[in-house]
Amino acid sequence: MLHAQGDYRQTRDAFTWAVPERYNIGVDVCDRWADGSGRLALIVDRGDAPARHYTFDQLKHWSDRLARALRARGVSRGDRVGILLPQSLETALAHLAAYKLGAIAVPLFTLFGTDALQYRLGNSGARALVTHTEGLGKIAAIRQDLPQLGCVLDVDADAGEASFWAAIESQDGLGFTPVDTAADDPAIIIYTSGTTGKPKGALHAHRVLLGHLPGVEMSHNFFPERATLMWTPADWAWIGGLLDVLMPSWHHGVPVLACRFTKFDPAVAWQLMSRHKVSHTFLPPTALKMLRTLQDPERPGRLGLASVASGGESLGPQLIEWGRRALGVTINEFYGQTECNMIVSSCAALFEPRIGAMGRPVPGHEVRIIDEAGRVQPPGTEGHIAVRRPDPVMFLQYWQNPEATAGAFIGDWLVTGDRGLCDEDGYLWFKGRGDDVITSAGYRIGPGPIEDCLLGHPAVRLAAVIGVPDPQRTEIVKACIVLNEGYTGDAALVAEIQDYVRRKVAAHEYPRLIEFMDSLPMTTTGKVQRGVLRAQHDDFKP
Repeated sequence: MLHAQGDYRQTRDAFTWAVPERYNIGVDVCDRWADGSGRLALIVDRGDAPARHYTFDQLKHWSDRLARALRARGVSRGDRVGILLPQSLETALAHLAAYKLGAIAVPLFTLFGTDALQYRLGNSGARALVTHTEGLGKIAAIRQDLPQLGCVLDVDADAGEASFWAAIESQDGLGFTPVDTAADDPAIIIYTSGTTGKPKGALHAHRVLLGHLPGVEMSHNFFPERATLMWTPADWAWIGGLLDVLMPSWHHGVPVLACRFTKFDPAVAWQLMSRHKVSHTFLPPTALKMLRTLQDPERPGRLGLASVASGGESLGPQLIEWGRRALGVTINEFYGQTECNMIVSSCAALFEPRIGAMGRPVPGHEVRIIDEAGRVQPPGTEGHIAVRRPDPVMFLQYWQNPEATAGAFIGDWLVTGDRGLCDEDGYLWFKGRGDDVITSAGYRIGPGPIEDCLLGHPAVRLAAVIGVPDPQRTEIVKACIVLNEGYTGDAALVAEIQDYVRRKVAAHEYPRLIEFMDSLPMTTTGKVQRGVLRAQHDDFKP
């Protein structure tokens, strides 16, 4: 646990890792708090009914039974368990059961389309899936292409073999002995954005939670100080919701608020935080920008926030100042990626934020700026943002992709794909992506899967996807398309193609802008020059 030792440098120098040889996330975040005291773990607010409260004792009881039910259905240590659900009690139970079973959780975003789900479930070789009725509808269309998927549990079903709760109730109350896992044993696969190809599955060990803790604690001014309830609109299918909020909170015995947001509504979010007296929250920059648009009369209650953390892009002086005035806190920015998260952070309790900077390296992580040869660069010199291995929060490998794993490193440095510089005082400054990943509303979106999807539409001959600036979302997805003969690039075709991508890839990744072109700029080797397309965007009139 991170403790303040005077200033930042003293805190950093005094920090030491305490990662045990044997460690299991499920036991750590649930079982050790389930002592019969009725300690609150989870509040579920669905908006249309009174909120429901659940204790760690209940979570242990149900997750033990679910682990036994999954084992009875052929799921064993090392098997992959897909979890296609929004924030909910059942989502948490599925994760806990998978970890305690020694299986590997594969969180899946509910807005994914059929192509995205088929690839992730197929690539991971998932043996089981926990989902809801809406998810079952998507899976039905691709089930024949997933022969290894033997067990599917529906949280909405009242009874029957596929019922999640019937499976739990079918087990007696004798408990479950968690698998004795090592800290380095695999626990979770989170798929990253695809840049030029398919998304990559970042395989993490159980120790990944312990690796997150210093960054979470620093970004929340030495969390869990003053923490009574944590909430985020970030989905638990992403590393930001799962390992920046849910699991670290439960590690410290702090309850979490769950709420299903089909679309972020700033007024509803404000009401939610006010009604439940949320003390700590992770709010992506887009959510903060939307909250700032609320006028005082629209705000239904005052907030009592003790800490707000944010990550994904620089906030700028206006948002920082608004946070101090409207929220009563200095928002702490942090930085990381799916492969190695929460490695840089601001911390108002330790030092004044430097507006525009991401923060300083979190104690326990060696984060430097390096060149192409892996040489550490002097202050003020731009280069690759990199993290030295070994590091407890760093991924084990890309699932079934040794070439990509090797390509992520320069020597012992994991290269994040971002470029930046470090100033004389150790603050890190983001300068840009080293690839074509699009940052939109807190999501990192790779152009590769969208381009692959577009090429499956009968009207599309060639396609390239880029990110273009947007004042609210940072960037939005734009598709540059060359049509096949016989098709006309009108408004009807734009809507048809957009809907096609929503259904096949993901609702948050569809191209909000489409430009029909006669040709795409190519290199002599036939690669699309996305940089040229980005430069040409200013002349585009939709």
